[in-house]
Amino acid sequence: MTKTNLQKLFFAIMLVMLLALAACGGDDKESDDNADSGDKDSSEEESGADEDGLFSIDDFSMDKTNQGEAIEGGSITYGLVSDTVFEGTLNFNFYSGNPDYEVIAWFDEPLLDTDANYTYTNDGAAEYEISEDGKTFTLTIKDGVNWHDGEPVTAEDWAYAYEVIGHPEYDGVRYTSDFTNVVGMEEYHAGEADSISGIEIVDEKTLKITHHETGPSMVTGGIWTYALPKHIFEEIPVAEMSASDAVRKNPIGMGPFKVESIVPGESVVYKKNEDYWRGEPKLDEVVLKVVDPTVVVNQLESGGVDLVSSFPVEQFPDNADMSNVEYLGMIDNAYTYIGFKLGHWDEEASEVVMDPDAKMADVNLRKAMWHAVNNDDVGNEFYNGLRWNAKSLIIPFFPDYYDETIDAPTYDPEEAKRLLDEAGYVDKDGDGMREDPEGEELVINFASMSGGDTAEPLAQYYMQSWANVGLNVQLVDGRLLEFNSFYDRVEADDPAIDIYQGAWGTGTDVNPDGLYGRNSQYNYPRYASDESDELLAKGNSEEALDVEYRQDIYKQWQELMVEDIPVFPTLYRSVVIPVNNRVLNYTMDPAKMIRHEIAVSEEEAIVAE
Repeated sequence: MTKTNLQKLFFAIMLVMLLALAACGGDDKESDDNADSGDKDSSEEESGADEDGLFSIDDFSMDKTNQGEAIEGGSITYGLVSDTVFEGTLNFNFYSGNPDYEVIAWFDEPLLDTDANYTYTNDGAAEYEISEDGKTFTLTIKDGVNWHDGEPVTAEDWAYAYEVIGHPEYDGVRYTSDFTNVVGMEEYHAGEADSISGIEIVDEKTLKITHHETGPSMVTGGIWTYALPKHIFEEIPVAEMSASDAVRKNPIGMGPFKVESIVPGESVVYKKNEDYWRGEPKLDEVVLKVVDPTVVVNQLESGGVDLVSSFPVEQFPDNADMSNVEYLGMIDNAYTYIGFKLGHWDEEASEVVMDPDAKMADVNLRKAMWHAVNNDDVGNEFYNGLRWNAKSLIIPFFPDYYDETIDAPTYDPEEAKRLLDEAGYVDKDGDGMREDPEGEELVINFASMSGGDTAEPLAQYYMQSWANVGLNVQLVDGRLLEFNSFYDRVEADDPAIDIYQGAWGTGTDVNPDGLYGRNSQYNYPRYASDESDELLAKGNSEEALDVEYRQDIYKQWQELMVEDIPVFPTLYRSVVIPVNNRVLNYTMDPAKMIRHEIAVSEEEAIVAE
């Protein structure tokens, strides 16, 4: 760890102590987003920080400024920033973690492109038409779109992805309401039919998909846009596909680069796909390697990587003036949150089942825990304003639907104590920690992930904040959990976990059903209610094609989540990405990101001065 990172870690730990002391003193004044965050150093003054030492994502561009002319060919190194290996489930139909997504995205891609509003267009590898009633999509794959082994991508491959994900033995997490909305899918999933009646293969390149219901999400995420090469997978039992060599060792796609070699969990070498349907890529090679967050700055300065999957925003202020890179940035379609385990996943019924006797079942306990933490200060002090206090589960990335006026719990430790007292959580033995309403010892087991300089002090801050209101919260296994273990245990409803600190990427569709729907395996708090079911259904109904109607429905859903608190959001996020000055034609804008156009102006990465 560098001296600067050690200083940041020490500062973060000191912040934990200071915030804890403030909370113990009963200071329940909510911090303003622009509150003074302490002394600012000279690097912040030189790098665009305001007078409080805070940065704004509004000051960043999503598009790289090209410097120089492109050379022929060349290679870049892409840093997958993670403190653990990537799992290696390298197929869009089976992966679950973002590290695997980052690996896949270089060699495979969706069949439909999207525009700046994340609506499907006809500019991608396939085109679509919608019936007058909005329920039937006719999808046509363009000529020249081939798998890396030279076989054409067919309508049968596209339909096969639906058949695999809907299969009773499928072990992934993709089977959500978008799939159950396909006519005949639930009968097929239940084993009552051998095929999906709502999917028709018209010819080699064309298929039709008919749905029970239509709504605005149909053109932003309602179609599964990732084909599965049937000629490779059809001899593999569905239950064994995700662990097969076709996924783990020899994955293929239809994207601009082919997988040349894999060091499991550590690195991938890609070679250009000369037969790529958009045109031959400008780069000859891409090398992806896992880079620990503690050494990412050194790797960027030395030219060990040209660009990265993510950059720890807490490291930005000390490195804002790195001479060999340009920083790009945007509001992230993600947020962090504290989740409460309220039930379990019923595998047979494919739905959430709530447990009325769950340790975290009392909504006043959950509300008190929200009141106990000061996320304004966390965003300012840990992330210098590049993350900020969150209030709603529909995020600012969706400005037409985010309810900035929502009345969510704010930092108020005295109110937290009052709620706990009224709910019967009181300290009966005088040790400073509250017992449960039956007078039994209350220990709340908290799962939090490792990763980056702030992971440990941030987890400690939350636990200290809860201790300040009398709640005994302890890390599961007494330590932070690495990424894969964390999500494996949360998804499996490990009874050792009562609460957890997670992060969600929302995708580009505002519809929250995929994360909080009763039939979503991603619904990790295992929360469901009739009112939520009704609102989620209305939010993606035909009536919701009326934007004002949909806005009102999602406003009601946001308010319901503040009342029921299956999770509470902590921070909205920005993404800041440093890109080596020799890299050309790179953008963070997903509507413009076409990887085959990326080029370099020099053979070797430019090194920091």
